[in-house]
Amino acid sequence: MVCNGCVAALDEPLKKILGGTTAKVLDEHLGLRTVGDLLHHYPRRYAERGELTRLADLPLDEHVTVVAQVADSRVLKFNGGRGQRLEVTLTDGSGRLRLVFFGKGIHKPHKDLLPGRRAMFAGKVSVFNHKLQLAHPEYALLDGDGADEDGGAEAADAFARQLLPLYPACQQMASWKIAKAVDAVLPSARDAVDPLPAALREGRALVPLPEALLKIHRPESKADIAAARDRLKWDEAFVLQVALARRRRAETQLAAVARRPAAGGILDAFDAELPFTLTDGQQKVSREIFDDLATEHPMHRLLQGEVGSGKAQPLDALVLTPRGFCPMGEMAVGTEVVVPSGEPAVVDGVFPQGEREVWRLVLSDGSTVECDDEHLWIVGSRDTGERVLTTRELRGDLLGPDGRPRWSIAAATPVDLDAGQQRPHDPYPLGRRTAEAGAAAGRLPKASLLAPLKDRLALLQGLMDAGGGTAGAAAVYRAAPGPLAEDLAWLVRSLGGAARPVPVGGGACDVLVELPADYPPFRDGGASGGAGVHPEDGPGIRRTVEAVEHVGRRPVQCISVAHPSHAYVTDHFTVTHNTMVALRAMLGVVDSGGQAAMLAPTEVLAQQHHRSITEMMGELAEGGMLGGAERGTKVVLLTGSMGAAARRRALLDLVTGEAGIVVGTHALIEDTVRFHDLGLVVVDEQHRFGVEQRDALRGKGNSQHEKQTPHLLVMTATPIPRTVAMTVFGDLETSVLDQLPAGRSPIASHVVPAKDKPHFLARAWERVREEVAAGHQGYVVCPRIGDEEEAPGARKKGAKAAAAKESSPEDAAEKRPPLAVLDIAEQLRTGPLAGLRVAVLHGRMAPDDKDGVMRSFAAGELDVLVATTVIEVGVNVPNATAMVIMDADRFGVSQLHQLRGRVGRGAAPGLCLLVSEMPEASPARARLAAVAGTLDGFELSRIDLEQRREGDVLGQAQSGVRSSLRMLAVIEDEEVIAAAREEATALVAADPELTGYPELRIALAALLDDRREQYLDKG
Repeated sequence: MVCNGCVAALDEPLKKILGGTTAKVLDEHLGLRTVGDLLHHYPRRYAERGELTRLADLPLDEHVTVVAQVADSRVLKFNGGRGQRLEVTLTDGSGRLRLVFFGKGIHKPHKDLLPGRRAMFAGKVSVFNHKLQLAHPEYALLDGDGADEDGGAEAADAFARQLLPLYPACQQMASWKIAKAVDAVLPSARDAVDPLPAALREGRALVPLPEALLKIHRPESKADIAAARDRLKWDEAFVLQVALARRRRAETQLAAVARRPAAGGILDAFDAELPFTLTDGQQKVSREIFDDLATEHPMHRLLQGEVGSGKAQPLDALVLTPRGFCPMGEMAVGTEVVVPSGEPAVVDGVFPQGEREVWRLVLSDGSTVECDDEHLWIVGSRDTGERVLTTRELRGDLLGPDGRPRWSIAAATPVDLDAGQQRPHDPYPLGRRTAEAGAAAGRLPKASLLAPLKDRLALLQGLMDAGGGTAGAAAVYRAAPGPLAEDLAWLVRSLGGAARPVPVGGGACDVLVELPADYPPFRDGGASGGAGVHPEDGPGIRRTVEAVEHVGRRPVQCISVAHPSHAYVTDHFTVTHNTMVALRAMLGVVDSGGQAAMLAPTEVLAQQHHRSITEMMGELAEGGMLGGAERGTKVVLLTGSMGAAARRRALLDLVTGEAGIVVGTHALIEDTVRFHDLGLVVVDEQHRFGVEQRDALRGKGNSQHEKQTPHLLVMTATPIPRTVAMTVFGDLETSVLDQLPAGRSPIASHVVPAKDKPHFLARAWERVREEVAAGHQGYVVCPRIGDEEEAPGARKKGAKAAAAKESSPEDAAEKRPPLAVLDIAEQLRTGPLAGLRVAVLHGRMAPDDKDGVMRSFAAGELDVLVATTVIEVGVNVPNATAMVIMDADRFGVSQLHQLRGRVGRGAAPGLCLLVSEMPEASPARARLAAVAGTLDGFELSRIDLEQRREGDVLGQAQSGVRSSLRMLAVIEDEEVIAAAREEATALVAADPELTGYPELRIALAALLDDRREQYLDKG
């Protein structure tokens, strides 16, 4: 049985025990309201009375607690004797610290703080005359008046060995005052309800909870602290894992409509358009998703590393765009590229992969292409037809039984190009003049190479007619100087042909030319007799893969292309490709008669997803009624800035079922949005959505007018450590695509301490000017927009708070309104960036105005863009090399990482400056230093989690309640979490309602209140 009185004792308001004043401070500043709250406010560390704190290590401008001995005390007069101050010098052998008291406040400390006395002091560390000091610190004597100085040695030793708990404190209440408050409630610890089953406690050799609470607050030895911590970590881990295990089991009890793709439906039609099969990893993940969708219980799955996993090329590899070839390192989301069929398509994902082993494919015409071992190639052979193979598979199966190369790569369809430069009116004479120049011929003008098809063919024919001839059935250009031979080969390959330069001495080459029938190499076909024309029909000439050579380790990157082929054209007009998983799951649900909704965090990202999906689906995105014989469906976009007419059409398409797929922002969760039959919710970038938003969309499931829970797929591109998956995402099954992003492009990141060292901020603006002077552009990011918007935390809670005599720099920085785009932009225009073209971009601008600014910035018509986090996705300008993030401590780790990913995408290195006014030793500055120190995704995930371990791991930011994790470190305590998960899963399987564990039920209710348990439910 559980004692109700015991439970009530820990729920007792602190006001009844400690009085109104103390209770109010604990509530407002530390969030402690009940006896149980205070008992679970654990010391952050312990000091031994005989082991003085190192004064040499005190951080400047921090509110600290130290234990030290008085070395000297003296009263000094100033202002001609009218004022006096008390100076007390503390020491601990490692350093000295001065205390200063003024005016009437000197009398008591002058009496108390005599040389030789030990005391605990708390205050803000400052510097005066180049020496550290505490001004008017609070203190508590540790060896008070009346002590028996001749007492026994044992008592003295016991006194010296006593461990002093140092609590997480605040300026309004020092650590020892919290300790006194704990003393007042500590007797209630014996009434603590122990949630751990006796068998588990005994099997793991854990002390009972009341004993753990006594030992954590008033330990007699370091062994007491270790035993208490072990026990309290188990409490937190086990209760959390029980909650997660119950959620996982509850999911299996909910009703959902099984979503099995119909044979011959839209998914089959989509797959049929792909000229390849999915990779093994993609097939495995797809099977996991479709198996879940086929059950009558809602899928609850986390997909890590969606698009862009693996399939990478070096940063200097070339990708064909309508304006010519562009380095892989300059690819950005939204960049338009050319696909093998000749159509333009946009890049919908860019994923730097760090350094990898790189290989070089050598093709039959001597051209080469570099890539990593997992890169995908669309290849063919006479035996197998068209297939998709990785570089590794090509290496292992390069030659056929006859010893000849087995695989060939199809040529890309020739396309019109336009670099936007002035070209000769008739390129044919240019070709003839160049050829007639002989050995003196230089390179062909870039504008003539990046030209429409007919112009490139005319240029080539001018070259061949004046400098070429025939060699049997082949066409050949004789003795071209090296650079001209390269340009000639480029022209031939751009027309779907094959060109092999053969050195003939003196740096010159004969170039063997073979072209498709539509593009004859000679204008005078009769004279050439059709030489150099490939006899077979087709858009281009296939080149065989002759060899695969190892290059070494190099920085690489991969892209995904929003087109049904998922392919793009790389160096020497070679076809390659990438794929996507989530869309197939959405199409499978549409096949079953349901609808799929994708929730994106910003309008820019929603528009990007919508554009990518419609382009990939092609005609299949233009279907009629849902589930109709046409096999197509509508894909609609729903965002907050849409016009009334477009919004009405979208809403009508959703409620009637006309639209099978909808992509949207928060607008999707509004009450007016109704679905015909919502079967799947895909949440992208889930960490940017609150609980209520995810829940509202998932609650719109409605199948045949019966409330049904839709299936849920949560996507994240951020690598997640195993312990995070077991806690934050502990109720989701996890799918991981191979080759998660291993880092970002090289970007130099630095913290700029604006308050401590103002000249650093001045230098930051100089660096921006230097980047602009070098022909580049920059971003300045601010936390808020400004103008009539009121900053969070800007309002005061009363005159008393406004009149507080002093606050730490950290408190001041946090209370100051966040810096605003409109204010900073004006300061920069008239100050450090005067003369530069500065514009603003933020979410309150009209969509057309935002688009106009983005286009101008991308076109190089602006130098600096001052923006909110709207640039986090969607705005990608390879020429932008510098980013200054103001109030960087106001952003999360993942936001900072994504923001700085906007620079360093071109050939020039990126620079990211994290500006903060927080003190050097503050946790916020430590977090910024950690972000600046790594580009590795997994490491950043660890940093993010460490920062949240006492905050919103269980959703404090989303639900507004305190976290239950106070002792458990999610990264460090992996073994405890894994063991607790195993124990909890077994217990819930045997007793789902916990009827045999009433104490555990009470702990679950206390630590995971209804709102937080809902957070676990929604993932």
